[in-house]
Amino acid sequence: MKNSVSRFDGRVEFYAKYRPGYPEQIISLLEKKIGFDVSKDVADIGSGTGILSRLFLNNGNLVFGIEPNDEMRKAAEEKLERFLNFICLKGTAEKTMLADKCVDIVTAGQAFHWFDSKKAKSEFKRILRPGGYVVIIWNERKNVSMFMKAYNKLLKTLSKEWEEAEENIADKDFLKSFFGHEDYHSQSLPNFQNLDLYGLKGRVLTASYVPMQGPGHKEIMNGVKDIFDKFNNGGQVKLEYSTRVFIGKL
Repeated sequence: MKNSVSRFDGRVEFYAKYRPGYPEQIISLLEKKIGFDVSKDVADIGSGTGILSRLFLNNGNLVFGIEPNDEMRKAAEEKLERFLNFICLKGTAEKTMLADKCVDIVTAGQAFHWFDSKKAKSEFKRILRPGGYVVIIWNERKNVSMFMKAYNKLLKTLSKEWEEAEENIADKDFLKSFFGHEDYHSQSLPNFQNLDLYGLKGRVLTASYVPMQGPGHKEIMNGVKDIFDKFNNGGQVKLEYSTRVFIGKL
């Protein structure tokens, strides 16, 4: 199995275009819960192509994007070059390359399940200023509509890895262990994507366990087309998510 840094090589174009974003309501949620404002500096750990970073950059915050994968970091730098408040660095959750006590908020999106949680927690403590918060944001696929049930079933034939990761992040014992207490805030926000067939195929190819070529690739792409043909409405399907937000101090 590829390690967590290189396993997304060759997927960056799809990742940047077809991974779901994060609801803008996250900003107002943070304002309400922890007094977040434009003066707060953010370290976005495992920033990838900058999907989560963009949310805070649009708000005017200084954002350090920490990403170990060269292809993803380059894509983020290109897509977010207009933001003078974006500083992208090669680093990991366990070794961010940031100075001591330099940020007010540490954020992590979908990359969180790749982190060594104990080492990452120690590193987050080091770079956070006194009173700082960790915010974990997670897009969890829903399983309610007939389309989403078929889509999830198709992906489960390839790997249970993602479902297990989602269960992990939502586990109260895991969160209590990570934050060191039960005094963290949890909230779900609605999120979705409307995609045509090409977009749906691209979305599937952002998953690290989906083959990029060969018989396995052909099989999964045929499966994607089958469910698209069955469930599309006007040439599009709706991928539905619950964006889980966890906010706490370490």
